[in-house]
Amino acid sequence: MKRRLNKYGGLLIVLMTGMLSCKVREQYTAPSTPSTALFRDVSSASTNNIADLHWKEVFTDTLLQQLITTGIANNPDLLTAYSRVRQSQAYLAQSRMAFLPSLNAGVTATLNNASDPAIAGNNAAVDRHELLTGASWEADIWGKLRSNKRASLAALLQSDANARAVMTGLIANIATYYYQLLALDKQLYYTRESVRNWQTTVNVMKELKKSDVVTGAAIVQSEASKYGIAATIPDLERSVRETENALNQLLGRAPAAIPRAEIAAEQPLALLSTGVPAQLLSNRPDVQAAEQQFRYYFELVNAARAYFYPSLTLSASAGYLTVDKLWSPGSWISSIVGGLTQPIIAQGANKTRLQVAREQQQQALINFQNVLLTSGREVSNALYAYQASVDKANVRDSQLVNLDKSVTYTQQLVRYGFANYTEVLTAQQSMLNAQLSQVNDRLQQLTAVVQLYKALGGGWK
Repeated sequence: MKRRLNKYGGLLIVLMTGMLSCKVREQYTAPSTPSTALFRDVSSASTNNIADLHWKEVFTDTLLQQLITTGIANNPDLLTAYSRVRQSQAYLAQSRMAFLPSLNAGVTATLNNASDPAIAGNNAAVDRHELLTGASWEADIWGKLRSNKRASLAALLQSDANARAVMTGLIANIATYYYQLLALDKQLYYTRESVRNWQTTVNVMKELKKSDVVTGAAIVQSEASKYGIAATIPDLERSVRETENALNQLLGRAPAAIPRAEIAAEQPLALLSTGVPAQLLSNRPDVQAAEQQFRYYFELVNAARAYFYPSLTLSASAGYLTVDKLWSPGSWISSIVGGLTQPIIAQGANKTRLQVAREQQQQALINFQNVLLTSGREVSNALYAYQASVDKANVRDSQLVNLDKSVTYTQQLVRYGFANYTEVLTAQQSMLNAQLSQVNDRLQQLTAVVQLYKALGGGWK
């Protein structure tokens, strides 16, 4: 009967301990997120999302694809991010080992001597030699070790998400620099063409001067305009060189020329589908990293709460003891100790640990919400930038058609004295400005697609 009571009593203690452990540790629940109205002026409920496309489906230029592949393999920031993932994996493996007992071994030798053995006692000159192994193990009654393990897992997932965020940003930056190079090439082409056209205008003005159709002022003003435009060419060439160097740094290689196509050959996606806001949780790496950071501190709160409860520790040791001489006959020795420690006064360490963990959890929640708002803003801005570039492109085409006619008409009119040279200068300058603006419009359209793809969390799948 007594043995049965002891059996059920032990079972009751285990059940009570398990119930108290559940109360100490709270179950994780993900922070609430808005499922609608995160994107401005986007009301579609379609789950089609360009973030689900592989980056090769978004960036079809084969030269750009080669650059992105090189960047993924060699970019220093991405390689560093992968190293952080491996560090987190090591910490997770360590947290799992915490459930196992620690084991150690050691050898001690005690050599005693006394100037007067009669006074020191019989053991004054007795030497001791011990070879011991010891083990200790802490029972995870309140889930402290389990919470730390879950925190380590959250840290691993966060570092993995951060690495994917670096990859997404890398792909977007490579594409952006590439398109900037194409735009600079086109602007450089238009500028050089404009210088040649101005030289033609100067030659025409010189011929008209001979016929007294224009004055000498028309010639010098035409030449001054030509030199003014020619002076912008070195700046454009410098921008090309600096952009190439910046792109090479992203690729993890020394400065060199970048092989590339023409901006007119680039075809952005025709259908920019954003999906629903809730998909940011599964697509955007920085949102995932922010949630895992929240979970990390959530588990640290659980671990900090467990410090207020008693800890059960078991330790054991075994070894061999010899007296007087190392090779003398000895004895095997062993011991086992169990201890239950309840913290009473810890100089406020446990209370501070819990308070700090809760504040860190609250900060992580605020950061998570802010990352979501940032995501919505970036998606909204990219969509609007794309639409604005499309609207401008239509207007710009009409402007260029009329400016081309204006240049032709004024050149003909000035030959017959029906227009002065300033009208020719104005028409040609306006033509160049419109051409450069058209390139910028095209660049804005391409860049908007890149930024939308990045904002939706594409590129890492």
